[in-house]
Amino acid sequence: MEQDDLSEAMTFGVEPYLSADYAKAEGQHVWSKVWQHACRLEEIPYIGDYVTYDILDDSVLIVRTGNDEFKAYHNVCMHRGRRLADERCGHAAQFRCKFHGWRWNLEGENVHVVERPDWEGVLKPERIRLGEVRCDTWGGWIWINLDPDCGPLLDYLEPAAQMLDPFQFENMRYRWRQWCYFDCNWKVAIEAFIETYHVEGTHPQLLRYADFYTWSKPAGLHSVHGFAERKHDPDIAANNTLIRAGKGDDPRITTAEMQREILETVNASTTQTLVDAAERLVDELPEGTPAGEVMAHFIESAKRDDAARGVIWPDIDPEHYGATGIDWHVFPNMSLQHGYSFLLCYRARPAGYDPEKCIFETAVLELFPEGEEPKTEWVYAEPTAENWRSVLAQDFDNMKAVQRGMKSRGFPGTLPNPKQERPVVNFHRNLAAMVGGDTPRPLE
Repeated sequence: MEQDDLSEAMTFGVEPYLSADYAKAEGQHVWSKVWQHACRLEEIPYIGDYVTYDILDDSVLIVRTGNDEFKAYHNVCMHRGRRLADERCGHAAQFRCKFHGWRWNLEGENVHVVERPDWEGVLKPERIRLGEVRCDTWGGWIWINLDPDCGPLLDYLEPAAQMLDPFQFENMRYRWRQWCYFDCNWKVAIEAFIETYHVEGTHPQLLRYADFYTWSKPAGLHSVHGFAERKHDPDIAANNTLIRAGKGDDPRITTAEMQREILETVNASTTQTLVDAAERLVDELPEGTPAGEVMAHFIESAKRDDAARGVIWPDIDPEHYGATGIDWHVFPNMSLQHGYSFLLCYRARPAGYDPEKCIFETAVLELFPEGEEPKTEWVYAEPTAENWRSVLAQDFDNMKAVQRGMKSRGFPGTLPNPKQERPVVNFHRNLAAMVGGDTPRPLE
């Protein structure tokens, strides 16, 4: 089998999901080495704005500096080790330790030590300046890496970056964002969103609108999947993105029904503009219009409507769009489900070293007319259908049940679909290479 093939059926065990030792090894070999998106640039628009990003024992302070740039520091006082910033976000002219009152400017330089003469000149500036953390930007996010010797961010992100750059995520802004603590391993959580093979079993209500059969492939550290052509569905070749024509005898009607369903039950992966354009299809096109023509009219109509209100879609070659699929898993813990004017982003990370606890986050981004971007904050929301809508609640049910089921003496290991779930296998192949655990092996 070729290194990047993964077309062979594979299996691997449950240690990555249940072992406390594995969780500790991830802290040492994964989270201390990988690039992680910490926040969006628009979250720190003004000099002195900051956010904190926590991963296991580490906390990182990302701040807009006096040069109207940004820097990242270890969020710790260099005197006695107290965290400098306790809040998830805020604004400061200086960072002041609440223990003994030492202070640092936005450039990380210490500017005040209480009773400094007591040290009799041995406190050197380089010893007490804040420790810098590597940081860079892509897609509108600020990314951090705890490894001072790490390679460049763009090298790490390829080929995902070059494939997704045309969507101009940097121009999108939050529509809503929520997070919660969840009782499952962080990998169980993110794996629920890096394949679409689960739709028939988990979201059967969606099958009335479209086929959800997918292709998938690894892409180095990362992976991608998208809708695949079936012999019984000749229109899928022109219908392979998240913005799709509905199936059935009258795609004008099913397209509108699908768009309404997605908006009402996911509140993501579409926009109000797309829903409105879909609901006009039955009035603008004659009965019997082929699905491909319905799709083309639907897209052009929504694009025109958005342009009229000041939202300009990126110009993306259709062939390139098709090659980007519907979802990218950016290693280790990010899922990006993209469209012309929207982005659904999932992130999962460990909540301490308990392998059965994680932090799960969802952010929906969208293109807005300049000056009309909504004001949003991270909202903690218990994982219920009332807080997260019905489709995500169905996924949450799986996450809890998978974590419990992994402990069964009768479960010998996973059996990912060799065509549709290659992202899961690639994920564990890369984890095993870093952590030193058992790598996925061919199924015998």
